[in-house]
Amino acid sequence: MCSHDMAVERHGTAERRGGAKSGEPASSIALTVNGRRQELVVGRDFPSGASLAEVLRDRLGLTGVKLSCDRGACGACTVVMDRRPVLSCMTLAVQADGADVLTVEGLAADDPLIVAFATQARPGHGTAIQCGFCTPGMVMAAKALLLRVARPTREQVVAALAGNICRCGCYEGIIDAVVRAGESAGVGAGAAGETESLDPPVGGSVP
Repeated sequence: MCSHDMAVERHGTAERRGGAKSGEPASSIALTVNGRRQELVVGRDFPSGASLAEVLRDRLGLTGVKLSCDRGACGACTVVMDRRPVLSCMTLAVQADGADVLTVEGLAADDPLIVAFATQARPGHGTAIQCGFCTPGMVMAAKALLLRVARPTREQVVAALAGNICRCGCYEGIIDAVVRAGESAGVGAGAAGETESLDPPVGGSVP
């Protein structure tokens, strides 16, 4: 299944809403982004065909959402939507109507994932961050995993991040950081070993 099909299947098909026609009320969407409710008018606040990534970046100023390939192949644009990882460059903004969206800006500075990525530099595994461009997408793909798996195994982490590309090749450090974050107290939706059903990874690369 291609990345675009995955994005559509997860969130259902959504009709592209255009701007308001003369004499008709404007179409609008309402979504929660990083805990704050946002109400946006289609055709006024963003074009009807705009992606969720474009609205998050250009309208809401959340530039932690990265645009790279713009075709769902690299995972840099990954955000968490209703507890699932989504490719925001391949998701229409109107598909997020009523959704709860989390971007890297919505994570606290002491979130175990933020701490683990910032401090990961163990000998033999290397750093989890080099140029940093892929980091927000990696972090959010990992966040979606940790919301559903309390303490994921290394294999589960590899599978969850398989759609995220790191051009600097920091995969070992990234995987190690996510495993360490999962071992930290308070991370995960339930007790150790409890697992919700997992989605296929976004994108298509394999660390």
